[in-house]
Amino acid sequence: MRRLAAASLVGTAVEFYDFYVYGTAAALVLGPLFFPTFSPLAGTLAAFGTFAVGFVSRPLGAVLFGHIGDRRGRRPVLFVSLALTGAATVAVGCVPSYAAIGPAAPALLLALRFLQGLGLGGEWGGAVLLAGEHAPERRRALWASFPQIGPSVGFLLANGVMLALSAGLSDAAFRSWGWRVPFWAAGLPALCGLLLRSSLAETPQFRELAETGGRAGAPLLEVVRAHWRRLLLTAGALSVGYAVFYAVSTWALAYGTERLGVGRTAMLGCVMAAVAVKGAATPFAAVMGDRYGRRPMCLAGCAACAVWMFPMVWLLHTGRPVLMFLAIVVALLAFAAMFAVVGAYLPELYEPRVRCTGAAVGYNLAGVLGGALTPVVATAASGGAGPPWGVAAYLAGVSVVSLGCFALLPETAPGAVEAGRRAAGEPAPV
Repeated sequence: MRRLAAASLVGTAVEFYDFYVYGTAAALVLGPLFFPTFSPLAGTLAAFGTFAVGFVSRPLGAVLFGHIGDRRGRRPVLFVSLALTGAATVAVGCVPSYAAIGPAAPALLLALRFLQGLGLGGEWGGAVLLAGEHAPERRRALWASFPQIGPSVGFLLANGVMLALSAGLSDAAFRSWGWRVPFWAAGLPALCGLLLRSSLAETPQFRELAETGGRAGAPLLEVVRAHWRRLLLTAGALSVGYAVFYAVSTWALAYGTERLGVGRTAMLGCVMAAVAVKGAATPFAAVMGDRYGRRPMCLAGCAACAVWMFPMVWLLHTGRPVLMFLAIVVALLAFAAMFAVVGAYLPELYEPRVRCTGAAVGYNLAGVLGGALTPVVATAASGGAGPPWGVAAYLAGVSVVSLGCFALLPETAPGAVEAGRRAAGEPAPV
């Protein structure tokens, strides 16, 4: 389990590094370089628009790789998705600016961002199933949380490289070539991840499906026909996590540097420190999910997000790094309470024959609902001199909608399900 957990964590860390480094670049430099004819605000909005394309392609990747995972196995998904995302990320670092090739520059940027999202859409489902389907039943949330730590590691790597380059280079050098280095650097960890994953074994549950002929012929069709309500509920439920995370990691970065005049290094440091705390808290939240259930953790995290959004915006608007860190870290701890357990929760909502498709599509649809538009909406709603209360209202509204969706989903933790059965006087399954 330790080797499998390491492989799933390393892979998701590499893929999310690729995905996040684009978001950081969009917040800091891509607007002026690729949309120079726009105003500063419009250029940032346009850069975040290309950022959103990665979320739109993620459900398509989930459908494609979910089909492969349910028909051919979880292992091929992990290999191909990582190779695709890594290659697209390195290529982003090679795209000439608008000044060099004109409108072709943003077009190439858009296409490569689409491929990044396609690969990442397949990564998550394969990684959590690799860990979860090998894990002991009553420790499934813990082991399936290791792929959920990967995004934090990837974010820290992406922003750590950006922070070092931003601090060590002049602004002109950073905008000229320094921002490209993190994209070029993605190639080496991607190769290491591919080597680590090449020796992994297929999961026991898929091997059993293959041996008994129980694989779904058309996984997506089966999910849509038999589980459409659950699919929509999971997408709505998880949208708050994406909205909150990208609000504090992408929009807040642009808001702090461009609107409040906070130094780029100080702003990146605040966000990175908060993400490090969130990553460290993830396995502890997962242990609580194994003990008390998945659904209670998700409901608590949603409620905390709804309550915290207005204080968070007020603290961010102060422009004081310590208070900005407090605003971000509390939001991310609420996020961690939910997303620490979804690596086990989502797959448990579907039977093994369609599990890769159901879990991956639901997870990545949530990315479209909560993550794709959040930086754009938040940037548009943050005009004016006072605190951007429109951003707080938007995030609180998403939190309330997600809370309602989680309330309509069932509990799946083995211990909680068994306790509920005993309380209802139902016989144990044979």
